[in-house]
Amino acid sequence: MKTVFKIALAAAAVALNAGSAQAFLFLQPQPQPTPQHLASPAIEQGAIPREVVAFDRGYAPGTIVVSTSERRLYLVMGNGQALRYGVGVGRPGFEWSGTQKVTRKAEWPDWTPPAAMLKRRPDLPRFMEGGEDNPLGARALYLGSSIYRIHGSNEPHTIGQAVSSGCIRMTNEDVADLYERVKVGATVVVLR
Repeated sequence: MKTVFKIALAAAAVALNAGSAQAFLFLQPQPQPTPQHLASPAIEQGAIPREVVAFDRGYAPGTIVVSTSERRLYLVMGNGQALRYGVGVGRPGFEWSGTQKVTRKAEWPDWTPPAAMLKRRPDLPRFMEGGEDNPLGARALYLGSSIYRIHGSNEPHTIGQAVSSGCIRMTNEDVADLYERVKVGATVVVLR
């Protein structure tokens, strides 16, 4: 990480000395490569790539905006840009919208299905330790005191679909990237 910072600093110096606007683009946050232990061949085929996009909707930098109709999550970067990720969203009957704060972050989180989910699906385990088979995936961002999370998935083929019980699903690669960029206390806006 220090090397990346030094390179960015050097690029800034070159940009300022050369007066080149193009060199300044290297200073913007770029999608980072995924650690190999999070990679999955299934994700590489047909995945929705994360990318920096134009986004000027009046939200403060660091805000997460989820467009459930687009099935995309935007991390607002400022300067009219956001980092866009593909997501899976709540299936019919489990859609929601509103504003929450990230109240907690967890790596390879344990999963305890909510009571309402256990009522619908009594076959589910009452508790599942974090790991590759856990439906919460590699990382989770907990949203306020709600039962909802932004989390990874052990079913990457569901990204871009409406199949969850209301949580926002991401590939493990993307949720690990988002996890590193977002702080506890960040605002999350979910739009229908």
